Amino acid sequence: MPNVGMGSTAFKRGLHMRLLLVLLCLLGGCASTPPSTSPDVLIIAHRGASGERPEHTLAAYELAIDQGADFIEPDLVITKDGVLIARHENEISGTTDISDHPEFADRRTEKLIDGVRVTGFFTEDFTLAELKTLRARERLPELRGTAHDGLFEIPTFDEIIALAKKRGVGIYPETKHPTYFQNLGKPLEPPLLYTLRLFG
Repeated sequence: MPNVGMGSTAFKRGLHMRLLLVLLCLLGGCASTPPSTSPDVLIIAHRGASGERPEHTLAAYELAIDQGADFIEPDLVITKDGVLIARHENEISGTTDISDHPEFADRRTEKLIDGVRVTGFFTEDFTLAELKTLRARERLPELRGTAHDGLFEIPTFDEIIALAKKRGVGIYPETKHPTYFQNLGKPLEPPLLYTLRLFG
């Protein structure tokens, strides 16, 4: 029997193909019939409508839902005080306006994240209250523009679930760097499972 575990090449290739199909649909490459009318097709908004709003913001998820997403996909990292938030990575220099906050300048540091040395500002060094003072920025400005930079805050997982329940869509959460956070003593799985149970 072939190896189709989470780390297998076959699994990753299949996952990449499915994500490519979702991306093509979000870019307008699907048939004119809404995909959600077929029981065999689901639209998963990877990071929200990330081509049109800064990714991993409530605005990006809301727009994706308006565009027909069946599921929204938040990447999850954790704060200093143990709250799950949506960011593509735990290093937030490229996705927030943290460089405009001199009060946080002394938090810039270098860390080894899953074998890679990274310099910047890391979510696990900030409380949720501190992170809520920041505003999201476009991660790929050269491709997507910056028209919506500074307009939206970093959402918590709780806020994302509340939005999904209100709008009647599912969630497809992805934990980022779980081994790294486990080794820090801040495992992502307990708060993830707790939050899922809390919201039913």
